[in-house]
Amino acid sequence: MLKGRIIKGIAGFYSVKTDEKIYICKARGLFRKKQHKPIVGDWVTIEVINDTEGYIQSILDRKNRLLRPEVSNIDLAILVFSIKNPKFQSLLLDKLTVMSEHYDMETIIIFNKCDLANKEEIEEINSIYNNIGYKIFYTSIKDDKFINEFKQCLKNKTSVFAGPSGVGKSTLMNKIVPGVNFQTGEISDKSKRGKHTTRHSEIVELDNGGFLIDTPGFSSLEMDLLDVENLENCFREFLKFSSNCKFRTCKHFKEPNCAVKNAVEINQISKSRYSNYCMLLEEKILNKGRKY
Repeated sequence: MLKGRIIKGIAGFYSVKTDEKIYICKARGLFRKKQHKPIVGDWVTIEVINDTEGYIQSILDRKNRLLRPEVSNIDLAILVFSIKNPKFQSLLLDKLTVMSEHYDMETIIIFNKCDLANKEEIEEINSIYNNIGYKIFYTSIKDDKFINEFKQCLKNKTSVFAGPSGVGKSTLMNKIVPGVNFQTGEISDKSKRGKHTTRHSEIVELDNGGFLIDTPGFSSLEMDLLDVENLENCFREFLKFSSNCKFRTCKHFKEPNCAVKNAVEINQISKSRYSNYCMLLEEKILNKGRKY
């Protein structure tokens, strides 16, 4: 048997890249019985049946598994947003940073189309996310200056691009991997929101030992499997204050003598980030049918 990695999966057929070549494989029936199907990013063992085809025999242990997009073994989440056209969605970005923290992924945020925004808009966003400690790039379609520095961040890592449609993810990826021709999206004139373009997840190997995963564009994110008890730990700026809360199990919501809420009041924590946290926490509480 050979070891390889699934780089594409369409309609039950999986492209598995080994040290030798790429094989088109089907999964054995045992995966359907166990409801444990292979996904893009999985390291697997395969049984080769001819020069081009094989069967997936086993799925090796996963570092992590994202549900939307459904990919596995991700080291780095690259979150791409525009400040305008489409309009910046802070709640979606905060959902994505939560997922990055939850799945133990490093995070880079790219704010694209900065040529459409004014200085004040950029400074306001920077004051929030740069102060938290995330690595941030500001760019536009016309600006290639950051590409070389950014590519170094991808070295020897498996990275996933995520963010709403129409913000320029595919255009940026085409600059990083010339010749691959990822599909680029359009902006709806009526809604000013992106149209979905990429239809399936696919891995591209980089020349610096890294892997890049292209995923379908989306404008929402399912968080049903995220344990509400851990949500506060996924807002990294809370952590340096939470040890001073009166209650060890403080959710920083309705509890008295909360150090996190005090930090919000004196602008040591962004009010918009805290507001989004409360929205997510209330959503989880409602979904679980719990009273608080």
